[in-house]
Amino acid sequence: MSSVKRVFIVEDMKQFSDRFILSGIRKQVKGFIRLGHDVHRFDYGQALRSVAPVKSAILSRKHCKSQVDDLLITQIKRYSPDIVFVSFAKYLDVATIQMMREAAPNAVFFGCDGDPWPQYQKNRIEIASKLDLMLATNNGKWLDLYTETGVQGAFMPNPCDPDLEFRQAVSEKWKADVLFTGKTKESRKYPTDPMRGRIIHQMQEKGIGTFHGCLGFPKISGIDYQRAISGARIALSINAVNDVSMYHSDRITHYLASGAFVLAKRVPDSDLLFQDGVHVKYFDTQEEYFELIDWYLKHEKERRKIADAGMQRMHQEFNGTKIAEYTLDLIETGRYKASWTV
Repeated sequence: MSSVKRVFIVEDMKQFSDRFILSGIRKQVKGFIRLGHDVHRFDYGQALRSVAPVKSAILSRKHCKSQVDDLLITQIKRYSPDIVFVSFAKYLDVATIQMMREAAPNAVFFGCDGDPWPQYQKNRIEIASKLDLMLATNNGKWLDLYTETGVQGAFMPNPCDPDLEFRQAVSEKWKADVLFTGKTKESRKYPTDPMRGRIIHQMQEKGIGTFHGCLGFPKISGIDYQRAISGARIALSINAVNDVSMYHSDRITHYLASGAFVLAKRVPDSDLLFQDGVHVKYFDTQEEYFELIDWYLKHEKERRKIADAGMQRMHQEFNGTKIAEYTLDLIETGRYKASWTV
């Protein structure tokens, strides 16, 4: 994209949460700026909280949303964006999108969804149907739910941030043979692959796992999260759903970018992203997973070679600047070129 663009982002920034460093939008913002473009972020959730007279979600939405929409539209008019990046802020709805489009009639509107099961997320598919372009971190049935509404859709992987996500030298406190961060299963509303829970519980029974965020162990965040990954010899990546083309949660992004050797549950078309035995090692069954753990814990040279290659590929091909560049190419030409698009 040749000329400098103004990119307006409407989102829930959650900048005071424990995961602010891991925000995919934060990584893309750095990418847009490094490519020479200007970015303005509008924190929809924080704006709603700032005008709310009481801390009540129901009352805030009923009585204060129109004030936030007025602030949003005023900023859009003053900024006159070329591109509007719509994240799925909690109280954003189709009516707000329509007002935004009227305020910036010449802008290209796009969204990006990194979550599974968009059909269970309130207003998500309806909002996406009003955009010009919808990106998703899968190339299967969840992306299809968007394109079936008529919006142009494309697969876009999660970005990493090599400025913060890299293998660090850590103390013994952070050393672990096998690491998993996250939950054993999602809530009842979301059907989780039962293999994830079985593997995690078997790791605990065997005494070979270090866990954060499940089995009664607290979550970990900030730079400590990077330290935990850096200190792990093996990291387990297994999604809640593993039958959707090219879908991996951002967990595999964090692990690879931070230099871990990753054992990942294979998903359809996995090798288009990361090659088996080169960047990661895939498994198909619970038995195979534990066989691979045993082998790679005994073969340090082979383990480290794959971990290094995985980190290098993540840093080179999935950094926030690359993802921003791919997004801008899509907006300008309707396509982008990467190894997984061939």
